[in-house]
Amino acid sequence: MPSLNDIRSTFLDYFAKQGHEVVASSPLVPRNDPTLMFTNSGMVQFKNLFTGVETRDYKRATTSQKCVRAGGKHNDLDNVGYTARHHTFFEMLGNFSFGDYFKTEAIPFAYELITKGFDIPSDRLYTTVYHTDDEAFEIWKKVGIPESRIIRIATSDNFWQMGPTGPCGPCTEIFYDHGDHIWGGPPGSPEEDGDRFIEIWNVVFMQNEQFEDGSMRALDMQSIDTGMGLERIGALLQGKHDNYDTDVMRALIEASADATGADPDGPGKMHHRVIADHLRSTSFLIADGVMPSNDGRGYVLRRIMRRAMRHAHMLGAKDPVMHRLVPALVRQMSGHYGELSRAQSLIEETLRLEETRFKQTLERGLRLLDDELSALPEDATLPGETAFKLYDTYGFPLDLTQDALREKSRTVDTKGFDAAMAEQKAKARAAWSGSGEAADLAIWFDIAERAGATEFLGYDTEAAEGQVVALIRDGAETDALKEGESGWIVVNQTPFYAESGGQVGDTGWLRRIEDEDDQAQVTDTHKMANGRIFAHQVTVQRGTFTKGDALALEVDHGRRGAIRANHSATHLLHEALRRALGDHVAQRGSLNAPDRLRFDFSHAKALTHAEIAQVEAEVNAFIRQNAPVSTRIMTPDDARAIGAQALFGEKYGDEVRVVSMGRLTGSGKGSDGQTYSLELCGGTHVAQTGDIGTFALLAESASSAGVRRIEALTGQAAMAELRGRDKTLSAIESLLKAGGENAVERVRALLDDRKKLENEVAQLRRELAMSGGAGQGGSAAARDVGGVQFMAQALSGVSGKDLPALIDEHKARIGSGVVLLIADAGGKAAVAAGVTEDLTARISAVDIVKAAVAELGGKGGGGRPDMAQGGGSDPTRADAAIKAAEAIIEG
Repeated sequence: MPSLNDIRSTFLDYFAKQGHEVVASSPLVPRNDPTLMFTNSGMVQFKNLFTGVETRDYKRATTSQKCVRAGGKHNDLDNVGYTARHHTFFEMLGNFSFGDYFKTEAIPFAYELITKGFDIPSDRLYTTVYHTDDEAFEIWKKVGIPESRIIRIATSDNFWQMGPTGPCGPCTEIFYDHGDHIWGGPPGSPEEDGDRFIEIWNVVFMQNEQFEDGSMRALDMQSIDTGMGLERIGALLQGKHDNYDTDVMRALIEASADATGADPDGPGKMHHRVIADHLRSTSFLIADGVMPSNDGRGYVLRRIMRRAMRHAHMLGAKDPVMHRLVPALVRQMSGHYGELSRAQSLIEETLRLEETRFKQTLERGLRLLDDELSALPEDATLPGETAFKLYDTYGFPLDLTQDALREKSRTVDTKGFDAAMAEQKAKARAAWSGSGEAADLAIWFDIAERAGATEFLGYDTEAAEGQVVALIRDGAETDALKEGESGWIVVNQTPFYAESGGQVGDTGWLRRIEDEDDQAQVTDTHKMANGRIFAHQVTVQRGTFTKGDALALEVDHGRRGAIRANHSATHLLHEALRRALGDHVAQRGSLNAPDRLRFDFSHAKALTHAEIAQVEAEVNAFIRQNAPVSTRIMTPDDARAIGAQALFGEKYGDEVRVVSMGRLTGSGKGSDGQTYSLELCGGTHVAQTGDIGTFALLAESASSAGVRRIEALTGQAAMAELRGRDKTLSAIESLLKAGGENAVERVRALLDDRKKLENEVAQLRRELAMSGGAGQGGSAAARDVGGVQFMAQALSGVSGKDLPALIDEHKARIGSGVVLLIADAGGKAAVAAGVTEDLTARISAVDIVKAAVAELGGKGGGGRPDMAQGGGSDPTRADAAIKAAEAIIEG
């Protein structure tokens, strides 16, 4: 029985032998389509090739693309666990032609692989074609499918469109007949929703272009886009009718059973299926750089994680279990998807922390849900307000509540939920609307196709010559940029670094070689057309720049030097953090600017002072080492094999730059045992670590859930910061007339003396207030009000925090009664009231305070019946406040 890994290899190997380039899966976060939340099909990474705005050095490709459908338009989340073939994560096997072969090759490829490569009997195959696609019909007949098993479909099921306009074309699908012992009919029949006939392959013939008026024309470049779900074909080849019975899914279900102690095939079978599926989607999303959050992709990830965690809870798991299942997933899938093993520690830590947090609220939320349901008639809909309370108070996404209700055959009033959300102005439900990277404009691809990619020379030089290949102003190409105009200039080669990987783009100057008085200032540099074009954002200061001009290009050397120092320091910082905190530390974002560096990394809690000091000292130690910073060009696999750290979610090409810096004095990481920091990086760096100068850590703070942020300075900026600290310290030592450790002891003694004096002053204030001495209003003596001893006093020179202690002393003095104190606290009124225990049944200190506060220009006030406090804005109305309190006492 072939494993899913065997099936994947068979598919890719077959098409490789047919001249297809085996292309690695793209990340789950799309790089070229801002309308998608996640990559949901194999064609996503090839979209620009199909539309003709991009070309590559191959016209045939094959992939096994990791896909997620759990948010936005493509969302299978609610069905996962309840059906045989729905998943949030799945693999799509595909073969593609970009203007190369078409129907006459694509259909035989599919038929041959299915019947010979996978040994599936042809008499169990049915195919569908679009009802007008006679060509596809005839090709299927020719390869061996009888007419009786070729079904014409007249609906959109067999006609694919990229959008309302643009490329489109008919489809042909291949179905497998599982036999008449299973209910269901062939596609197009009334019983087509049954499970007898299952689709296993879909081929799109991208042959037309549709226009807004509904008309179509044949595309100049006709292409092929196919897809076959690995899980579906795997179930078939392994003799199963359920995707969850395949070897990979079964291994994950067994791991879930071991971790929870629940029978994998018992009453909790559905829970194990949800856990197994969600383990895959959450792990791959984390490996591709998505972290749980309260919006966008991170919110969808959190929803999936919490859904799985609730199902683990329902299996009886008392402690977090999801992170314990990651090794089983790594064993099953890391052979093809190496990012899983590279990110394993981060995945495990993220799952553990998220489940720990969620378990703290899960039981309370489920109890609330059960309580609310018990108060409703049987089968009644859960009110939307209750569902919103679960979301707002306990962090339950609406779909998690719906999932819990589904098991009880109950529903929720979603309209009421939406109304409650709007009414309380809470966070809007995460409905991702295209927050990903902006799609490259066709203009940049046109330039790239016409002129080729920009050659970057900036690793070796900061000044070079180049030729203008394009000028852009106001979003369109132009023949010239004149004095005073702003736009973009593209040259065939450049020393200017374009913003990427956290490093900001270079600035500097462009000058025409024929007349160097003609000058343009470069204010930024960006990558366009998937990184192929380096575009210089410019303002022409003198002269006119035209296409074909030969230019002298010069980077702002001082600015580049400061950026280099900060970028190299970031690498040292990353490794120092890993060694101080653990291997779960991974880069979550960075900024390498000329004036500072910022580094975000995965870690659950704030660093201690000792950890901060350790990290700062270690970075500076390797700076002082002044070791060479070396760069090697390697394949991604070779780089990772020697221990190079990669940024999770980053897509790397066939070759990568591996930057190493620092020498270990003993055994260390890496195959040579000597390199301190080893990372994949396309940025610019110093030649020696000593070029960084020095490193000063400014701040450490939270960036987002599970992510910390460090801000720091290097070089001259760090020295200025340290000099400033030294100047401040010298001034303090001068004032104290003590230096070094003596200054510390002197400050500590002064603080102790201050605390003692503050206590003495407070005691004197209380004694003065108790005696009704100078500066105090009213009398410290109690008087009869409605048969109750009432002592009221307006005080000055007393703080609000002193009042409770004074209240207690006055209550002890009068034995039985009510005490009201009003203090002028810096122009504001502080109020406290006390009632002895024998009177709290009829008089509340809270009522006394509220009445007094209202007269003093304040609102509210609170506490206990025997002691309450409040405040107001006008202490001059103390007499009116006292009279209001008397009215409360008199009843």
